[in-house]
Amino acid sequence: MTAAAKTYLNVPYAQKDAAKALGARWDAANKKWYVPAGKDPEPFGQWLTPAEPGAVKAYSAPTVAVSPTNITLPADSNFVAYDGDAPPWD
Repeated sequence: MTAAAKTYLNVPYAQKDAAKALGARWDAANKKWYVPAGKDPEPFGQWLTPAEPGAVKAYSAPTVAVSPTNITLPADSNFVAYDGDAPPWD
């Protein structure tokens, strides 16, 4: 499979020579390495960005839904929540 357009890579500086040896090119305007159009991007898999076709996102942090059941209220029994309309101390 070959890429129809440039496929941008996330290549750490320490690995630039390895990417270049495989045929990656430097895009000075975007300051990113890329696989030229018409070249197979498979050998560059370790540097593919998650947005690129065939790339696998390494990790996605779980989201936490906020609901009244997971809100912790203060331990102070005299606490009055401020609703934004009128201060509770008046």
